[in-house]
Amino acid sequence: MAARIDLTFDGADVQLLAAFWKTALGYVDVPPPAPYKTRAEWFAHLDVPEDISVDDVAWLCDPEGVGPRLSILKVPEAKTAKNRLHIDVRVPGHGSPDERWARIAEESERLVRAGGTVLEKFDGHHVVMADPEGNEFCVAAGAA
Repeated sequence: MAARIDLTFDGADVQLLAAFWKTALGYVDVPPPAPYKTRAEWFAHLDVPEDISVDDVAWLCDPEGVGPRLSILKVPEAKTAKNRLHIDVRVPGHGSPDERWARIAEESERLVRAGGTVLEKFDGHHVVMADPEGNEFCVAAGAA
């Protein structure tokens, strides 16, 4: 059986990154574990340092349970170099190369409106982008 993975981002503004990645991927907040009714209620029972708040961490998941969970953690240091691992946001559907490129362009424009930045375009193939804190990712075509 293959292992399941979570992907973790470090960041300065956890809630900004969480909002961006929920928009980018269609993810939702991971519900609190039973018997807790809210994430804050669950977090309050943990033995974490007092200077860490529930807003310093976000847990996101694919509502269909297919994709990996994302964790976003507040850290004091800024991003200093290119990511060694990045996410590829795959735009579904088939069609001609022009149709696929149009979907990639449309998705990258949507993610710019959500706070992302286009770093480089490889016309007809993919767009390299950054989230609001500079974490690189690509938008490319993929199977539905």
